[in-house]
Amino acid sequence: MTERAGPEDMGPAAFGRVDSDGTVYVRTSAGERVVGQVPGVPADEALGFFTRRFEALELEVSLLERRIATGAVSPDDAVGSINKLRPAIAEARAVGDLDGLQARLETLSPLIANQRAARRAERARQQEETRVAKERFVAEAERLAAGNDWRGGVNRFRALLEEWKALPRLDRATDDQLWHRFSGARTTYTRRRKAQFAQQNEQREAARVIKEKLVTEAEALASSTDWGPTTGAYRDLMTRWKAAGPAPRDVDELLWKRFRGAQDRFFMAKQAALSEQDSELRENAQAKEKLLAEAEALLPVRDPGVARVGYRGILDRWAAIGKVPRDAIRPLESRLRAVDNAIKAAEEKRWKRSNPEAKARAEDTAAKLETQIAALEARATQAEARGDHRAAREAAASAATYREWLAQAQRTASDLGG
Repeated sequence: MTERAGPEDMGPAAFGRVDSDGTVYVRTSAGERVVGQVPGVPADEALGFFTRRFEALELEVSLLERRIATGAVSPDDAVGSINKLRPAIAEARAVGDLDGLQARLETLSPLIANQRAARRAERARQQEETRVAKERFVAEAERLAAGNDWRGGVNRFRALLEEWKALPRLDRATDDQLWHRFSGARTTYTRRRKAQFAQQNEQREAARVIKEKLVTEAEALASSTDWGPTTGAYRDLMTRWKAAGPAPRDVDELLWKRFRGAQDRFFMAKQAALSEQDSELRENAQAKEKLLAEAEALLPVRDPGVARVGYRGILDRWAAIGKVPRDAIRPLESRLRAVDNAIKAAEEKRWKRSNPEAKARAEDTAAKLETQIAALEARATQAEARGDHRAAREAAASAATYREWLAQAQRTASDLGG
């Protein structure tokens, strides 16, 4: 058996030889064996044919080494490749350092073992991270299931489910147990949410029925001119509207527009009427200002009888004019009362000279005042009945003023009669 070449001679001839008949041999630690025959060609050419086969095997080993070193191949696949290459090298019909290739394959085993351990550790770390993440998802899902976030909760469950799907599976028992809790929480939330919306739908439908009735009532009142009571009725309708709660969204706004429209029609008409009334009241105040000018022109009183007659005429026209703005009532009637007081003072002086005449005048004035008071009280009663509280107060205030005058006239008549 030919001995293998030493390290100083590592050419093709160090690992093989060619016989004269073209038979090619390879030298390994197990001895020399035939790898093939190439007759009729020079020895170096015959040897070169089989060394190129060795180079192809060496290239495979080199590629495998690089793939294992870079982690491009899994440990299991790497072991499979080694197991395929090991007999291929041992039985190779090639010339080269086949023992060296085998040795290189063997040096890969510890590296693969380290990579396998590292992958196991990485898988364990990933599994632990996945378990922690899934337990966190489960805890959040169970909190959502116990809460009442019916809108945000749906979106959050959807996001949690997508995140769950993106995670790798754990061991079957753990993964199934966590998924059961997560899925159960999601089912509980969905059922509670559906029940909540069903209850809301019932409440909204009940609110729709109530609000449709309120709209009908509001529209029936829209043309009313009974300003006071109708204003109170609309106030009550608004209170009932708020207490009814929301109707279904597609009809709630439409019902509100009808309800609000009826209110607006009434209050716009009321405002127009009150504006017209205010204008009338201002005109009445101006007319009474003119009467006051006439009444104050009677002063100083020279002839109480003439002054009283003139004053009575003014008083009759004063009563016929009607109401004035509230802030003008007291100033106007105070000035009118001042004229009356001046005439009374003059009549008092004249009474001393002509008691029967003064008494008659006092009684006549009292009678007229009584008539006027009765008319004002009737006006106040009518205003109160139709809900016009302001008109009722103004008429009552005027009646009170006339009562003061009546009391004075009655005292005068009484004094004259005594």
